[in-house]
Amino acid sequence: MNRILVLGGTGFVGRATCAELVERSGGAGGTITVPTRRARAGRTIRYLPTVEVVEADVVRDDRALARLVAGQDAVVNLIAILHGDEARFREVHVELPRRLSKAMRDAGVRRLVHVSALGVGPNAPSLYLRSKTEGEAVLRDAGLELTILRPSVIFGAEDRFINLFAKLQGVLPLVPLGGAQARFQPVWVQDVARAIVVALERRDAIGQTYECVGPTVYTLAELVRLAGRIAGHERPVLPLPGALASLQARLMELAPGEPLMSRDNLLSMQVPNVATGQLPGLEALGIVPSALEAIVPTYLGSGAGRARLTPLRARAHRD
Repeated sequence: MNRILVLGGTGFVGRATCAELVERSGGAGGTITVPTRRARAGRTIRYLPTVEVVEADVVRDDRALARLVAGQDAVVNLIAILHGDEARFREVHVELPRRLSKAMRDAGVRRLVHVSALGVGPNAPSLYLRSKTEGEAVLRDAGLELTILRPSVIFGAEDRFINLFAKLQGVLPLVPLGGAQARFQPVWVQDVARAIVVALERRDAIGQTYECVGPTVYTLAELVRLAGRIAGHERPVLPLPGALASLQARLMELAPGEPLMSRDNLLSMQVPNVATGQLPGLEALGIVPSALEAIVPTYLGSGAGRARLTPLRARAHRD
């Protein structure tokens, strides 16, 4: 596949995916098109060989989406949100897949890799998970050559999860924590990026749904303690009962900017964010999942979040 459209390519997983696509192609041939609402958001991938960053709002502009899809060999959809009201979740997780599938059918583009989430289901407790469920259904009904990936929480040098808990423990004497017993099976961002690229390459991945998880299951409290320990300032964790956890999340929602945790996040955590064992995993794509304890110490607190892109930029003769 020489022409690939990566929706959400400027995000955390998107940057890793673009870098993986470039690496596997040797930095030569083909085009990776990455739309973004703000051109500056693409500054870290703009100079990767074969990557073209285009300013466009694919979530709301049908003509821009159709124009970008036309002529592509495949599409990767990584666009998602963690916070919002019902209308916003539907716009991003349901209506965008609906509009994308129409644009792909109109343009004769059939191959799509879509990144969803573990825990989806029609009776899921949160708006996030229910909208993700409906988005999957929309794409399955579209008649495309579809592969779905369902990752657990994703960690890596630029994540807003492990890094956040490490930073909080650098300033707080203890960590009050809602959902402390929620279970996760964190997966490395590079393993997810590799899974996306391998799925694009393999015809036998069409029609499949893969659960992307790491080798170990942790509670949220265990992950918080681990982040603090690796960063060198582990603090006690104070688990909050349901009512206090909900109040904490509500107060975070009222704070300026993106909340650290919302009430909808707490509802999502009622569903274990771990592999069900009923679907193929990374191993089915030839990927051995990396252990969190082996990866996080290589970057936590080092400020080396974008170091992996350096060799690729060098190929484009950039500093």
